Parts: sequence; structure tokens; C-alpha cells
Amino acid sequence: MNWIYDLTIVLYALSITGYFIDFLQNNRKANQFAFWLLSIVWVLQTVFFVLRMLEDQRFPILTPSEGLFFYAWILVTFSVVMSKFFRVDFLVFFTNVLGFLLVSIHLFAPTGQASAVIEKQLISELLIIHITMAFISYGAFSLSFIFSFMYLIQHGMLKKKKWSKRLQRFGSLSYLEKLSFRLNTVGVPLLLLSLILGVIWAFWKINNFTLLDVKVISSFIVLLVYSTYLYQKVARGVQGKTLALWNTAAFLVVLINYFLASTFTEFHLWYK
Repeated sequence: MNWIYDLTIVLYALSITGYFIDFLQNNRKANQFAFWLLSIVWVLQTVFFVLRMLEDQRFPILTPSEGLFFYAWILVTFSVVMSKFFRVDFLVFFTNVLGFLLVSIHLFAPTGQASAVIEKQLISELLIIHITMAFISYGAFSLSFIFSFMYLIQHGMLKKKKWSKRLQRFGSLSYLEKLSFRLNTVGVPLLLLSLILGVIWAFWKINNFTLLDVKVISSFIVLLVYSTYLYQKVARGVQGKTLALWNTAAFLVVLINYFLASTFTEFHLWYK
């Protein structure tokens, strides 16, 4: 039944991404999508909790692992209630990020209650989910960079009054900027959740792991740079060429993180 754990984490990640998109873009469809995914996560957690209670014939909150799961379940419950009856999107987003952290630790951290084989398999699946989410976020950043690059090319051609049929095939400047922004709103929360899973995995699998590892620091720098991009767009109203240049520079940070930082760390030598 390990696939249920994986499904819970994936649905939770998608739900948080939906809430993040709604917060930045005031997208009600994304909010509704995120709410229903969060409701499914709550149902799965409740089923886990009830089954454990029936199996142990007691209220399962006595051990640290059980207490952690109950704490995560309460956070998800509060998030569902707040999403349904109140309009506090930013609070819901951060509450779910904390809940995601707790659920991930509970589901994947070795507790001694399962066999060594199952625990090893869960840790391996955690790594796969972490890598997949990281690459999806990098894919979103890459496409966002391409749209910003197209924006800069078209902007330069328009400024120099170089009219051609090729110019029309680029799409409007506003359209290119909108697509670039939307892709980053997907990439940022996925990268954040991927880093959470990666750190949890590293604490259990890498001896003497430290958050000061070059790869870890550079990954959080990428998250900070793109978060700043979103802040510039949403809070300060920066747009046009300035925003496109910022996004282009941000993608260079991604490339540095992926290629250069990996040469100074053993963090991703998983099977050495």
C-alpha cells in the first residue's frame, strides 16, 4: 500500500501549488482545484488515522511519530475549514507547507514500526518524488526563460522598428510576459516542496549531512531569486523588459545550481 503514501504527497503538493497560484493571480478555479485535492488528502489521512486506531485499540498519539501525524492531520483539517469558510489564502498556503513537511516526515521517516525493507522502499520513493518535482520545477523555469527571451527579442525588434512576418509569430509582448509569469508561479512552490522532501531524505540517508552543503545552499538561492521575481511582479508591479531581464538572470542561477554546484558536493551521488 506504499503507493497511497506517494499519492498523498503528490496530491498535497498539487494542492499547495494551486493555492499558491490562486494567491498570486486571484484564480478561483485554481483555488477550487486546490481545495478538492486538499479534501482528498484529508480523507486519506483520516482513513490512516482510523485504521491505526482500530489496529492498536487506542487513540494513536502516544509515540512521537503518531503525535506528528496527528499534528499534521489537525493542520490539514484547519486548512480545509479555512478554505471552505474563510478567505485567508496566504495563511492557508503557509499552513499547508508546514503540514506538508510534517506529513512527509511521518510517512517517509524510519520509525521502526515497519520492516527494514519497507522503510528502505519508502525512502527510495521519497527520493524519486523529490527528483521528479525538482525537474518539473526546472522545466517550468526553462519554459519561462524561453518566453522571456522571446520577449526581449521582440522588444528589441519593435524598438528598432524591424517589422516582419516572423515578428507576428512571436505573440504579443503581454502574452509572452503572462506565460512566463504563470510558469514561475508553478515552478516556485514545486521547488519549495521538492527541497523539503530532499532535506528530509538527506537527513535519513547521508551521514553528517548539513544544510550548509553547497548544493543545498545554491538550491535555496534559486528559490529566493524566483521568489523575488514573483514579488517584483505582484507586489511592486514591475513588468516589461526589466522583469524579462530579471527572469533571464534567474535562469542563469538555475544553470549554475544544476551544473556548477554539483561539482562541489556529494549530495546527489545517491548510489555511490
